[in-house]
Amino acid sequence: MSTFYRNILVPVDGSKEAKAALNRAISMAKEAGADARLVIANVIDPRAIRNVTAFDNSMVDTVTEEAKKLLTAYKEQAENEGVEVVDYRIDYGSPKSLIANDIPKEINADLIVIGATGLNTVERIVVGSVTSYVTRVAPVDVLVVKGKED
Repeated sequence: MSTFYRNILVPVDGSKEAKAALNRAISMAKEAGADARLVIANVIDPRAIRNVTAFDNSMVDTVTEEAKKLLTAYKEQAENEGVEVVDYRIDYGSPKSLIANDIPKEINADLIVIGATGLNTVERIVVGSVTSYVTRVAPVDVLVVKGKED
């Protein structure tokens, strides 16, 4: 690859495809060398939590704690595999908008590496997938990873 991406965003949700995207992003960041920065993001949609369960603030806290555990493990994996600059973030709101627009602009991303599908099958069927939206709207290059991790 002659041109390396320097600020790589990889949104994750705990799905196998998101894990495959993370692994691809780690490989790309390592290939880019010391100048690369990997940002692992998880977006929590409070509206989805309200729709699934009797909502209270403790549910958001629980989901946030689980996201922190996941992101910490992913950050450690990236660092152990040789990526020098790894950050993670948890955002709240619409995953589509945050992943396609807000986060890439905030971190000056030049690439989004995203799994082809995620955990939310209902949204994919009824509303359309986050990945599909991101590929259409994002102001930066998007790599869609279709492979699944075992």
